[in-house]
Amino acid sequence: MMNEHWKKSTYSNGQGGNCVEARAIDQGAAIRDTQNRALAELNLPAHEWSAFLTTLTR
Repeated sequence: MMNEHWKKSTYSNGQGGNCVEARAIDQGAAIRDTQNRALAELNLPAHEWSAFLTTLTR
């Protein structure tokens, strides 16, 4: 089931800086730039989202 609630990165500085939001979708995850929310979102399959998160935590 799709999660309509976007979650802002915990690395966001709260001052409107370079932030990323993500949400769960049926196929994996969607991410978007908080400064360009209406522009587009990038949908990632579950295995790509997992690989992305693994890379970030190294």
